Amino acid sequence: MTEAPASRAEQKERTRRAILDAALGLCDDAPLAALSLRQVAKQVGIVPTAFYRHFASIEDLGLALVQESLVSLRAVLRDVRQGGAPEYRTIIDRSVAVLVEHVRAQRAHFAFIARERMAGPAGVRQAIADGIVLFEAELAADLARLPGTSAWSSADLRIVSNLIVSAMVTTAEELVAIEPGSSEEERVAHYARTQLRMLLVGATHWRSRP
Repeated sequence: MTEAPASRAEQKERTRRAILDAALGLCDDAPLAALSLRQVAKQVGIVPTAFYRHFASIEDLGLALVQESLVSLRAVLRDVRQGGAPEYRTIIDRSVAVLVEHVRAQRAHFAFIARERMAGPAGVRQAIADGIVLFEAELAADLARLPGTSAWSSADLRIVSNLIVSAMVTTAEELVAIEPGSSEEERVAHYARTQLRMLLVGATHWRSRP
């Protein structure tokens, strides 16, 4: 049976997907700011003018990659939510295990965030920062449902979530540079578990000021 030809909308989406994948691959060897429109177009096999049917600029392409990459980061929190038991140790162990799993599965996206959040174009850096703030807000809402957090103010919940997210982002940045399944990966995961346990042991004794 002959496969029906793709519609114009399907062809456009495939080309857009190919541009995103090509840019993500090229960013393995160079930062986004070093990419040229012609370089990406050549990688995809399209003429440079066709690029503009999908993205206004390289920075616009970078923003689309940020959104995809943040989906990977948010998926860590989503999967931890589905973990069940609300004990702190269980949450920490599952959080680190899920982070390692997601970095292995979406290494290119995590590597992109790690590079661009400090050295990318201004708009890309801001989009990453905004996404991490949203991630912290979602985590603060989860923390508010755990035992012992009723004595924390909303501001203190955000401070704790900021510390946790910062630790997780730093851990992800270390993991992308490590061979999956290696002893070094386990060392980084063990350090992250210990760091988060120490943080939450102190946090559970915290009482917010009126």
